[in-house]
Amino acid sequence: MTLLSVNLNAVAQLRNRRDLPWPSVTGIARVVLDAGASGITVHPRPDERHIRRTDVFALSAMLREDYPKAEFNIEGYPSADFLALIETVNPQQVTLVPDDPAQATSDHGWDFTGKGNFLTSVVQRLKRPDRRISLFCDPDAGEDGVGAARATGADRVELFTGPYGACYDDADQAERELTTLAETCRAALAQGLGVNAGHDLTLDNLPAFQAAVPGIAEVSIGHGLTADALLMGFAEATRRYITVLSA
Repeated sequence: MTLLSVNLNAVAQLRNRRDLPWPSVTGIARVVLDAGASGITVHPRPDERHIRRTDVFALSAMLREDYPKAEFNIEGYPSADFLALIETVNPQQVTLVPDDPAQATSDHGWDFTGKGNFLTSVVQRLKRPDRRISLFCDPDAGEDGVGAARATGADRVELFTGPYGACYDDADQAERELTTLAETCRAALAQGLGVNAGHDLTLDNLPAFQAAVPGIAEVSIGHGLTADALLMGFAEATRRYITVLSA
């Protein structure tokens, strides 16, 4: 079964529109975890335009005290500040992304060959028996790309599913994107890497993804789930995604 980690960036971004404490990031985290989500994902950026450092510490304390079986996944570019945050909070999973601070959202994976030495040094610094490291991966990374990712010492790659999600009105292109994702997933699994996935996955496109790309350990979903939650509530949206992932 593929596990669901709910990304709370969109919740934090909505809260930040006002100088008020709602919607509560920790409160929504409780709702989705009580509904069956396996974990929480956040991506704190330097400008704190959505998730703030204070959110990271509040979520960490809540998960540790009230949801000890849930996983905390923190995404980010491995700057000095980010690395220090990880070493302080000690989440169960760290997902390293090659984002520029000005990017609106993650939109590409690592150049595993060109950045191999850099990534190896970061992975060696962060990896612990109780902490896995995942690297954001382009859908067309292929065998060579995931081989270079494996050489860094990382535990997993996270397939960037944005190009697939963008094909919501083009079925033929969606099929081509799924074929590419499946090839990279197979190559990663063959190399001994676990495989996560995320970006623009929805209740509509997730079933086809699940069928075409078997072996995914975890999906991280935020924007699509939050959009659905506006209509059905976070608890029901979470349950519906879990149902799809369990099929």
